[in-house]
Amino acid sequence: MPEFRLIDSIHEVSPTDWDGLFDQASKGQSARYPFIRHGFLAALEDSGCTQTDTGWTPKHLLIHDGDRLIGAMPLYLKAHSYGEYVFDWAWADAYRRNGLNYYPKLLSAIPFTPASGPRLALADGIDPQPMFETVSEFLSEACLTHHWSGWHCLFYPAQQQPLWRPQQTLARVGCQFHWFNRNYRDFDDFLDTFNSRKRKSVRRERRSVSEAGVTLTRLVGDQINADDWDRFYYFYHTTYLKRSGNTGYLNREFFEAIARNLGEQILMVKAEQEGDTIAAALCFFNDTHLYGRYWGCLEEIPGLHFEACYYQGIEFAIERGIQVFDPGAQGEHKIQRGFEPTLTYSQHWLADDRFHAAVADFLQRETPGVEAYREDCAGYLPFKNT
Repeated sequence: MPEFRLIDSIHEVSPTDWDGLFDQASKGQSARYPFIRHGFLAALEDSGCTQTDTGWTPKHLLIHDGDRLIGAMPLYLKAHSYGEYVFDWAWADAYRRNGLNYYPKLLSAIPFTPASGPRLALADGIDPQPMFETVSEFLSEACLTHHWSGWHCLFYPAQQQPLWRPQQTLARVGCQFHWFNRNYRDFDDFLDTFNSRKRKSVRRERRSVSEAGVTLTRLVGDQINADDWDRFYYFYHTTYLKRSGNTGYLNREFFEAIARNLGEQILMVKAEQEGDTIAAALCFFNDTHLYGRYWGCLEEIPGLHFEACYYQGIEFAIERGIQVFDPGAQGEHKIQRGFEPTLTYSQHWLADDRFHAAVADFLQRETPGVEAYREDCAGYLPFKNT
């Protein structure tokens, strides 16, 4: 009989066991998905970004068969809904208005990272259907035992949706904009799929950056030096200050840790003008996917954000044969630049039967709207055959 255990730190499991399980479970999909790696989760924890004081208490799930680790799932006990990107504020408010506590809740997600990827990993030879059902039951029982309002699994792979028990959990869909590599030879080959007007618009946008005297450089791994990291963190920090008045979810120690732990999976796009670095974008990647994550700048130069965050990433993906570029959540401006509307998935269970039923009714009405939105967005893609 498998043994289920919630642990209070990622350091209670070895990097070899954790990473080996997730890489093994992700064959053919997204092996070495950067955000599930032990080094990424450890960087969040060791830097203090995920701890009880920030509302992200680690409660990762381990499943053992004797001494063998056969399953794992990142989990956090949440005291709020910040940094999740599947918005449930209305659900929390409904609880509050009825005198109930929505927090704490149990969450399987990558903190501050709305990028789809593996959440529940199972070892070879484990039948996924009964194990997903057993994990669902375990999480529900843990919520009942500890008086947590429910559990939520965000941005899991689409192919895993049938494995969750539809009669007990609630599926929710969202929409992001992703770029897909259709064996393009280079960026011009990609642009050749655009209609004439949109193709000229992209070329004009890229030309405006060059005419402003800005040069861009793509750096990977140890090509990124300490000064590059210092400048990047300053951009990240000040961008949050300008946008929201706070310093962002992540601190300098986190970026130092990921440079050590995941350097070979990090791409930094650096923008320079007259010898000074004025902007930078940070991405993560594996063999199949590129993930755009953070950006910041000193100078608001027309087109620079699109060049650093999107066009440089597309060129990098084409050069490396990467199949999917996920640049992050939201952003309808991505459509005219060739990023296609793509559904994302989350799963939810609420301990209170009344609210579970109310949310089920809400999702039944929300889902057709999201799917219609996706179809409508697809009609605005710049391709000749849209």
